[in-house]
Amino acid sequence: MSFLSQLASKKVLVVGGGKTGIAVAQFLETQNVDFKIIDEEVIDHAKYIPMDSNPSGFDLAITSPGWRKDHPVIEKLRLAGTSISSELDFAWQIKAEVNPDQAWVAITGTNGKTTTVQMAQSIFDQSTIKAIACGNVGLPAIAAVSSNEKYELLILELSSFQIDWSELPRFKAAAILNIAEDHIDWHGSFSNYAAAKLKVLSQSEIAILNLGDPEVVLRASSYSGRKIFYGLDTPQAGEIGLVEELLVDRAFVVNPESAESFGELLDVKPTVPHNVSNAMAAAGLALALGVPHPIIKEGLVQFKLDSHRLQEVAVINEITWINDSKATNPHAAAAALSSYESIIWIAGGLAKGAKMEKLIQKYGKRIKEVILIGADRELIADAIVKYFPQLPLHRVDGDSGAQVMSEVVSLAARLATAGDTVLLAPACASMDQFTSYAERGDLFAKAVLGIGG
Repeated sequence: MSFLSQLASKKVLVVGGGKTGIAVAQFLETQNVDFKIIDEEVIDHAKYIPMDSNPSGFDLAITSPGWRKDHPVIEKLRLAGTSISSELDFAWQIKAEVNPDQAWVAITGTNGKTTTVQMAQSIFDQSTIKAIACGNVGLPAIAAVSSNEKYELLILELSSFQIDWSELPRFKAAAILNIAEDHIDWHGSFSNYAAAKLKVLSQSEIAILNLGDPEVVLRASSYSGRKIFYGLDTPQAGEIGLVEELLVDRAFVVNPESAESFGELLDVKPTVPHNVSNAMAAAGLALALGVPHPIIKEGLVQFKLDSHRLQEVAVINEITWINDSKATNPHAAAAALSSYESIIWIAGGLAKGAKMEKLIQKYGKRIKEVILIGADRELIADAIVKYFPQLPLHRVDGDSGAQVMSEVVSLAARLATAGDTVLLAPACASMDQFTSYAERGDLFAKAVLGIGG
């Protein structure tokens, strides 16, 4: 009996009423499956049941990725004998029936996932392969799988949560961009977090790996499949790299002694090191699927960076204002801090268990003044006092996110002089003072444009 046929007779609990859970619920509705949704917050859905409900009598539970495996609801379901599946595993089982020839590739890492996924999407848009970026960006996997579009390829951005929860998907290729401290509060330790990232390789035919990230190189050493390394130096045979101004492939060429260019440095905007590295990872995935080099070049040329990622908001009186609100952890902030000199740095928020010492120690010399906001700002302040005690620290509070950002921008405008870069790269999540990193970035941009007017 097919999985879909079995599903029709099951009683299903959707764990999580956010974007992923609602996408699962919408699919179940199309299949006339008997289901309920449970969530920690009350949601406006006819199938919602409150958290204090006893989740018994269900044959299958489908979890959203952010739910911890030791959550009381999950533990009650296990004790009740309920079969538990992640949304990603569930989507894979549906895909096997409704679109069995569909291929999946994966991109994960602490920083740069969304940019790399979108670069890959841009490349495949120029090709003959009908692909969509999904997973942790755009559509949830189940929505992409069940779409009437019948995509030939899913380019999946995967968080450590999604990988940790999943067992079934098999990827044609998977790229690991970098591994640094993040989500320690969820995983319990850096080792557990890193292991979750590396787990994706056990489900992949080809690994696309960042040669410039020591954690990736070290931890991928036990992977026995085909490994393609990429980096910003001249590539060896079997690698992707940089030769003067050219992006070069020596991994997917017919003759291992030959090389093919798939673009120039200036094809990647902005032309900063981590963005060039992301372009190589996206190219590696495309090459693994057989996309020709000229098509990859055109995809990189056509790509435009997403909002809130090194977004130049304005240049006012020779002061450059950069919105990198999506830098929600120290590793992401490092990419931003490495791209500029003479920085007025706006930082702080929810640290999620991450440490700030290495970030400050490495990039403090680029910083001129620091403006701190948010719940865990003293973690940053303590690291600055330790390594760069001469750096001026300014703390800003407010009754609302809008007021905080308005005061931050006003202060930055007074502190900055011609040639400085005012950089919002908080190294922390936003939910203590803002609804999302997007709102934080939007309020920053609005306040900046206000002083420009």
